[in-house]
Amino acid sequence: MKTRLGCRMPAEWEKHEATWLSWPKDPLTFPRGVIERVERAYVEMIHALTEGERVNLLVDDIATEKRVHRLMGDVDGLSIYHIKTADVWTRDYAPIFVRGKGSIVATKWIFNAWGNKYDELKPDNEAGVEIAKSTGLKVLQPGMVLEGGSIDVNGRGMCLTSEECLLNKNRNPHLGRERIEDYLKSYLGITSVVWLRRGIVGDDTDGHVDDTARFVSEDTVLCMVEDNLEDENHARLAENFGVLTMARNQEGGSLRLIPVKMPGPVVRGGRLPASYANFYIGNSVVLVPTFDHENDDSALAQLRKAFPSRRVLGIDCRALVYGFGGIHCVTQQQPSAQR
Repeated sequence: MKTRLGCRMPAEWEKHEATWLSWPKDPLTFPRGVIERVERAYVEMIHALTEGERVNLLVDDIATEKRVHRLMGDVDGLSIYHIKTADVWTRDYAPIFVRGKGSIVATKWIFNAWGNKYDELKPDNEAGVEIAKSTGLKVLQPGMVLEGGSIDVNGRGMCLTSEECLLNKNRNPHLGRERIEDYLKSYLGITSVVWLRRGIVGDDTDGHVDDTARFVSEDTVLCMVEDNLEDENHARLAENFGVLTMARNQEGGSLRLIPVKMPGPVVRGGRLPASYANFYIGNSVVLVPTFDHENDDSALAQLRKAFPSRRVLGIDCRALVYGFGGIHCVTQQQPSAQR
């Protein structure tokens, strides 16, 4: 399998043309009393992001568009797209945009609702196709199940992922580790893959890496740790930390690791996948989930140190994580054709 068009998936901190979002509405994901708080978080995120880039917002209908305008007011840089979606998790069903020779290409992978867990959300695979078509860009469809939240890249060929997710037989039972790496290399320009073990407790995606470890520079990874030996996440995150200490960058050197303490259990009828790693890097701002926990300030301080040229903004995500996701889960960057 040869590399297509010499494409490369840019790092999230590289310049964006836009960020894609879908307005929240699913009552099963966000029931009354929760969705209003999620909408307020969206308003805050959109206002912050549009300071540095365009936000492309998906709505189902005119009524939703009118509601958005009532809540948002007049916002320069906000574009509304009437593309019907089942839910908000654009990170996983929207295209993964890659940079070719002077152009951007949309790679549209198969979304099967995280291993066929939610049949009612499978139509979002087609919503992702519509997003790709709406851009007018060249579209490639690899034919493999892959969610954007299951990978993280440094823009120079390194990729973080987890065995729990990408090797799970509910995704691509006919593909082994080597063949999956071939797809990542061919369509995303990946040259090396760091395979973490498992994700955090409460994550119904089977271990998405955007809750455990994220690149913040070409050779630096922010990784979640849990100091409480009795917490279910302690062993999982310690194992991943061990893998990262053994990983090597493009030059053969060790990765620089920034350990960040977890926010502790966030529970509502069961443990929710609350993690500071689910941040999103915009052109001018880094949006960081917070949970009214004593570790919030430390996480924000570490990210401010990692991104000194960007405003780092904490967003209360106690309502958003009720739907089993966070800020990174609901965003998808479309990089600029020019660096």
